[in-house]
Amino acid sequence: MTRRVDQLLAQARSKLAAASFAPPPREAALLLSHVLGLSEAALLARSASAVADDDERRFTALLDRRLRGEPVAYLFGEKEFYGRTFAVDRRVLVPRPETEHLVEAAMALARCPGGPSGLDILDLGTGSGCVAVTLALELPDARVTATDVSIGALAVAAENRRRHGAAVRLAAARTLDAIAVGSVDLLVANLPYLDPARTAELAMDVLRWEPARALFGGVEGLDGFRELFAATPRLGAGARVAIEIGAEQAEAVGVLAAQYHLRRLETRRDYAGHPRVLVFER
Repeated sequence: MTRRVDQLLAQARSKLAAASFAPPPREAALLLSHVLGLSEAALLARSASAVADDDERRFTALLDRRLRGEPVAYLFGEKEFYGRTFAVDRRVLVPRPETEHLVEAAMALARCPGGPSGLDILDLGTGSGCVAVTLALELPDARVTATDVSIGALAVAAENRRRHGAAVRLAAARTLDAIAVGSVDLLVANLPYLDPARTAELAMDVLRWEPARALFGGVEGLDGFRELFAATPRLGAGARVAIEIGAEQAEAVGVLAAQYHLRRLETRRDYAGHPRVLVFER
């Protein structure tokens, strides 16, 4: 029996509300909108419209995957970041709004009065490539290199480079290994920074579906920062380093950076008011 939009949404919202990981019921409309190729507003305006059987089956399949905890971005195969849509899958983290602050910090450094033009930018641990591609597009005079230890992640980054026509060089590397960094003006990094001892605080859809090695940063989530800062003497004098951090890590990361004589220039807070991006000078 063919059912209407409102009937499918009511049933889906009830199932989502009962899920253990508490996804927002609004996701029902997001999933059905995706299947039908409509905006959410257009879908809701057609609440009494019948849904074809094939479309209902596709919607039910997506809903079942979501109820098992799979993130919506993986269901759709894409996620918006800084006003552009990026391909994502289980090989990379889902881009977060907090990481847009890292992009903004990098662009502010590039555009400050008297700042260098034609920056050499290195994006360390690029994942989906959303930061590197965004910087390449927003700063067309910059030369952007993006690295990752994961070949799978680099394949996703390559797809996003192609999708957006961005001039980004991709390379497989861990920290600053195998990269000529003496000419780097600006290093940006969104390293794994979650503490594995605090996994109970993570949402189930993050913990079970997103790549663990891109999430967890070793002891207290700080191992990646230790390794990065230990390599910064290879950067030229005056090089800038902009990193995303966990909400409670500003003090600890600042102490680590000071051990390698990095001078803190700026702390940027996220939408919740937490310190989220630290900027240092070599």
